[in-house]
Amino acid sequence: PTPLDSYCDFLDIAPYLNKGKNTIAVLLWHFGKDGFSHKNSGRAALFFEAVGNDISIVSDTTWLSRIHPAYERAGIPRPNFRHCEANLRFNANKDLVGWYQKEYEAVKNGFSASVSLGKEQASPWNNLVKRPIPQWKNYGIQNYVKTELRQGKAYDTLIAYLPYNCQITPIFTMEADSGKLIYINTDNTVGGGEINLRAEYITQKGKQTYESLGWLNGHRVYYIFPKGMKAPKVQYRETGYNTEFAGSFDCSDPFLNTLWEKSRRTVYVNMRDTYMDCPDRERAQWWGDEVNELMTAFYAFDTNCYALCRKGMYELVNWQRKNEVLYSPIPGNWDQELPGQILAGVGYYGFWSYYQYTGDKQTISDVYEAVKRYLNVWTLDYNGTIKYRQGGWSWGDWGDNKDVKLLDNAWYYLALQGVYHMACELNRTEDMAVYRNLLTNYKQAFNQVFWNGKYYQSLDYKGQPDERVQALAILSGLADTNKYEALMLIFKNQENASPFMERFVLEALFKMGEGEYALERMRKRFAYMVNHRDYTTLFEGWGIGKAGFGGGTVNHGYSAGCLPLLSHYVCGIAPWAKAYDTILIAPQPGNLVKASVAVPSVKGLIKSSFLNTQKTFILECTVPATTIIALPDLKSCKSIKVNGKLVFQNGNFIAQKQIALYADTHTGMPQFIVPEGKWKWEVKK
Repeated sequence: PTPLDSYCDFLDIAPYLNKGKNTIAVLLWHFGKDGFSHKNSGRAALFFEAVGNDISIVSDTTWLSRIHPAYERAGIPRPNFRHCEANLRFNANKDLVGWYQKEYEAVKNGFSASVSLGKEQASPWNNLVKRPIPQWKNYGIQNYVKTELRQGKAYDTLIAYLPYNCQITPIFTMEADSGKLIYINTDNTVGGGEINLRAEYITQKGKQTYESLGWLNGHRVYYIFPKGMKAPKVQYRETGYNTEFAGSFDCSDPFLNTLWEKSRRTVYVNMRDTYMDCPDRERAQWWGDEVNELMTAFYAFDTNCYALCRKGMYELVNWQRKNEVLYSPIPGNWDQELPGQILAGVGYYGFWSYYQYTGDKQTISDVYEAVKRYLNVWTLDYNGTIKYRQGGWSWGDWGDNKDVKLLDNAWYYLALQGVYHMACELNRTEDMAVYRNLLTNYKQAFNQVFWNGKYYQSLDYKGQPDERVQALAILSGLADTNKYEALMLIFKNQENASPFMERFVLEALFKMGEGEYALERMRKRFAYMVNHRDYTTLFEGWGIGKAGFGGGTVNHGYSAGCLPLLSHYVCGIAPWAKAYDTILIAPQPGNLVKASVAVPSVKGLIKSSFLNTQKTFILECTVPATTIIALPDLKSCKSIKVNGKLVFQNGNFIAQKQIALYADTHTGMPQFIVPEGKWKWEVKK
């Protein structure tokens, strides 16, 4: 949680205690090295404390311990430097059989008194912070979809197929002689251009069952064993972040349905103790990736997913450097700032979006000062835009024609918007005035310096127009509506963005009212990975099998950004006020005939569906709070009925009980306000 402190778990052990003598046994894995998602404490240690009425069980010198001799480090190749975990090898001939059982004679089997390192707040754990996320969800032991035996010269391979890309611990049962080496890999052991995690096992004589406790992921698991041995019986245990797949989306286009489901599966395989970029190559909490993942999670999973985002927010600010720079991934052995990613994380699309969907004011209050300090690291140039900062890695995005300096300018403005909204919510009146003034002046300077009459471009950038920048300008409001026509030409002629930034390009199109073209571009750009039959997840780049932009990993969390666009814009569901105190339903059907959606929220499940024909538009919804209904093509409609009663005809509102009229100042379109309940809207075009 911080550079010095440690997380701890609170567990209820009462159901496991019996009257009389009990044995408490713990298997501890000390990684012993830093990684992109783990900071090494420096030594192996265990803290245990159970104190209550007439009972006191604490980890002291009365506890017996030893290194488990069967666990060894596997041979080469070892996982890349981003991993804190080692490849586990289990030597069954050295197993401590029954070490956790009640009558086990520990001293006779090499256990001795533990060394006391001190109480809470002592090194190496220091302050103990209660685990802020739920324990893993254990789906239990399951059979593979199918298995396939492939024979080789020295080794045979049993290929076991998983139903989808998931986090698993592999299991097998087999009869064997002693000393035979079994390899356990997945199709992601070599993934994203790197060597990743795997497992090994050395047999004992006879029948044996083993579960490798270091989690792996993939679509297929490979059990590789010496030729001449009988193929093992294989199973697996899926674990993952403890959340329910509570959201849903279905429409008349099967392609978009598959894209939505693959997006959800992609994010879920990247949820464990952090939102990860990928579950194989890195397992790292890059905050640019998390911006897309958290928004996807808000529409795909139940509200348990909020805790994982909140944990990441606290970690980001609690690892802030003395010079006020924020960086990710944290915690671990990476220490370089990616300016654009951090600005995205702390700004409108990161921290502020978390508040919009959750209403968690305490977290916003806790992180606010750290965000302020980070934004003060950025200074204005003579022309009123920001001075360029290289940071540790001026990344911007994968792909070509990146106007990185201008991307940072746009992300900075979105970060200002986020902190301004936070200041308003926290009633920081002095800050509100400062940020309001800065936003006004910055927008004016941005347009004066970077608008060339056709699109936005930084002064020393020589490439093709960067559609990423144009998208952020629209989403942030830097670009006014009078520039939309010109920018639409850029979106129709430039395809440089990676799947990460494509989310913002598509969202800009929806904001412009170009939902039909947004869906057209979405289908085109994501076609290869959505139609690929071998993968249930989305790729880091637009292709696979190539390093960098062309491929990367096949399960990259940031690529799932279309899911919230389909639920939010196509079906139109979003929080109008924080935590869905007021709900907005404003569908943009495009060329879809029908669509339905379910969105989990802190107020309860929100459901909506529409049927869009040449003559009618029918919207049905079930809402748990006050809702604003914005119907498409309202200006040209002939009449509207709500629950069978006429409320709108020939441009005039007809008053009805429970239904109010609201004029949207942004679009000028009349909208309706209704209380919680079930509603059916029938529009005659």
